[in-house]
Amino acid sequence: MKKSLIAIALATTFLSGCGIFEGSNDSTDKSVVAAKAELGSFGVDLTARNEAVKPGDDFFMYASGTWYDNYVMPADKTRYGAFTGLAERSEKQVKEIIDDIASRSDLNAEEQLVADFYHAYMDTETINSLGIKPIQPTLDQINAVKNTDDLTKVFGEAWLTGAKSPIGGYMWFNRLDPNQYEISVGAGGLGLPDRSYYLEESERFEKTRNAYVAHIAKMLAFAGIEDGQARAEAILALETKIAQGHWPREKRRNRDLTLNQVKRSELNKQYPDFNWDTYFAQSGHKVPQLNISQPEPVKAMIALINAEPVNVWQDYLTFHTISGNAGLLSEDIYAENFAFYGKELSGQQEPRPRWKRAIGEMSSTESLGFAIGKVYVSRYFPETSKQQMAQLVENLRTALGQRIDGLEWMGEETKVNAHAKLAAFNPKIGYPDVWQEFDGVTISKTDLVGNIQNLRKFFNDDSIAKELEKTDRNRWGMTPQRVNAYYNSSFNEIVFPAAILQPPFFDPNADPAVNYGAIGAVIGHEMGHGFDDQGSKSDANGIQRNWWTDKDRDAFDAKADELVAQYNKYEPIPDNFVNGRNSLGENIGDVGGLAMAYHAYKLSLNGKEAPVIDGVTGDQRFFLAWAQVWKEKRTEKSMLNQLRGGTHAPGRFRAQAPRNHDAWYKAFDVKPGDKLYLPEDQRVRIW
Repeated sequence: MKKSLIAIALATTFLSGCGIFEGSNDSTDKSVVAAKAELGSFGVDLTARNEAVKPGDDFFMYASGTWYDNYVMPADKTRYGAFTGLAERSEKQVKEIIDDIASRSDLNAEEQLVADFYHAYMDTETINSLGIKPIQPTLDQINAVKNTDDLTKVFGEAWLTGAKSPIGGYMWFNRLDPNQYEISVGAGGLGLPDRSYYLEESERFEKTRNAYVAHIAKMLAFAGIEDGQARAEAILALETKIAQGHWPREKRRNRDLTLNQVKRSELNKQYPDFNWDTYFAQSGHKVPQLNISQPEPVKAMIALINAEPVNVWQDYLTFHTISGNAGLLSEDIYAENFAFYGKELSGQQEPRPRWKRAIGEMSSTESLGFAIGKVYVSRYFPETSKQQMAQLVENLRTALGQRIDGLEWMGEETKVNAHAKLAAFNPKIGYPDVWQEFDGVTISKTDLVGNIQNLRKFFNDDSIAKELEKTDRNRWGMTPQRVNAYYNSSFNEIVFPAAILQPPFFDPNADPAVNYGAIGAVIGHEMGHGFDDQGSKSDANGIQRNWWTDKDRDAFDAKADELVAQYNKYEPIPDNFVNGRNSLGENIGDVGGLAMAYHAYKLSLNGKEAPVIDGVTGDQRFFLAWAQVWKEKRTEKSMLNQLRGGTHAPGRFRAQAPRNHDAWYKAFDVKPGDKLYLPEDQRVRIW
C-alpha cells in the first residue's frame, strides 16, 4: 500500500535493510531462551570469514567473504543479508499468527479485520476476475479532467487513490515547536528512483528510460488507451521536466534549507497560481501552519501544472494510478509492473510469494501493522530482552557522555548543550506503550482496493481529529515486527522495534563484545543521528535551533567534510560512487556509533581483559560483529538504486567504518600499505 501523503508521520532516519541471517521458523515461546549463542560459539559466524583476505585490505570480505562468495541470491530478492534474514523470520512468524487467526471462529474485532484483509489479498480468483475495475472510478475522474482546478483536485486525492502528484503534503511536526503539528509541502511526482535517472546522459540511464517508456505504454493499454508509445514518451518528457525542477538529494537533506514556514492564510500570496484550497479540501486538513520544505521546486511544479497540456497530465495520472495500485489488481497488471520495477529496474528475477506481499501490505503503520504487532510481541518478544536492551541504551548514554567530556574540538558552552540533549534522549524499545485502535475500520473479504482505501481514510480521519491537539509522543513510526530502528529529531527519541532485537544484532546469550559491536553500535548509530550534520540542528527539546558556538560548529563541519571525502572515494559500480554528502548523516551514525559502543564495551569490562574465545580476542569479536551486521549481497541494479536514491552507503562500505578507529588497527594488525589503512591524522573522530 502506498502510504497516505496526508497522515501523521514520524521524522525518521532509518538504519536501512540489509543482512545475512537465515531466519528460523521456530514458533516456540521466546521467553524460554536457548542456553548458548544462536550464531557460532559466542555470537559471530566464523565460517563466514575469508581468512585469505587481509583485514586491512577489505574488512568486509575478511569478515564475510566466504559467505559472500558462496551465497546464491534467491530469485525473488535484489539483496540479501542480516536485515533480510531477520525480515524473513518476522514474515514467517507473522504468517503463523495470521494462519492461527484464520483457522479460528472466535475472533475479536481486530483479529477479524486481519483475517478478512488477508483473505481479500489472497483471493486471486476474485482479483483476476475484476481486472482494472477496482480503480475505474479514479480513472473515470481523471478522464473527466478539463482544467487545472480539476487536476488539482485529483492531485489532492493522490493520498487516497495511489496516484502520484508533483506536489505532496503530509502532516508533520512543527520543527520550531514539536508540540504542534503542521503540514509539510514538497515536490514529488517521479516514477524513477531519482532525478539522475532522467537527467544523466549515459548508455545505462538511456536504456532504463527506453524501458520505462515501453512499460508506460503497456500499462496505459490496460486502460484501453491507444497510441501508447507516443503518449508514454510525452509522460517521460513531463517527468523529465519535473526532475529538472527538483533539488538534488543532498540539498533536500539540509534542514536549514528545508525550514520555510508559512501561515495557511499567506500561502496563496507566497505560492500563487495554484488552488491550495481545492488541494487541501481533498484531505480535509485545516492546520493553520505549513512548512514548504522545497520552495523553488514547489514553485517549479506549480509552473508545470499550469504550463503543460491537460491531456498529458491525464495520461500521467492514468499511468501512475494503474502502477500505484498494480499490486492490488489482476495478476497480468502486476506482472507487467513487476517486469519493469522489479526485474528491469532492480534486477529481481521473480516476484515475492503472494503471502509475503500480503504480509508486507498488512504490516505497515498505516495498515493493520499494530493489530498484528500486538500479537507478535506477546508471542515472540520476551520482556527480558527489553530489560537488557534498556540497560545497553543507558550504558551507551554513559559512554557518549564521557566522550563528549573528552572532545578536544568542542568548547564547554556547546558541551553543556550536548549533555542536555543526551540526557533528554527518550528510548522506545520493543513496542508502543499505547496501541493503535481500529474502531470504525471496515474490511471486506472481497474488495482489496476498497480495504486499502478504507484504511487510508481511517488514518487520514484520525490525523485530522488530532491535528489541532498536542502532538502524540506515544506514536511509533514502525511496527514491532519491522526489522529496523530510527531516530526522531522532533521528539529526541531513539526507537528499536522488537524484531531487530534478535541475532545477529542482539542475543542475550552472546558474548558481550558481540552485543556491543552489533546492537550496541546500532544504538550508538541512532544516538549519533541526534548529533549528525542535520540532527545536531535540533536541541534537547527537539526544537530546530543553533545550540553551537560558531567555532565549534566550524570544527564539526570540518570533520564532517573529511568523512564526505572519505566516502566519496568508494566506487561500488564503475563510474558510480557513494555520495558522501547525501549519506553523511548515516556515515556519522556508523563511525560515531562504533566509537560509543566500543567505549561502552570497555567500561563494561571494569578494567579487566576480555577472554580469548576460539582464538578471537574481545576487540576482534567486537569489530567482527559490526562487520557481519552489514554483510550483504545485492544485484548491480539494486546497488545503483541505492547509490542514486538512498541515503545509506552500501553494506560493504559500512562494514569498513572501523578504519576510523585506532583499536581496530591494533586488533587486526593493520599497517601502512594495507588498502584500508589511514594515517592517524586522517582517521575521522567526531563523537
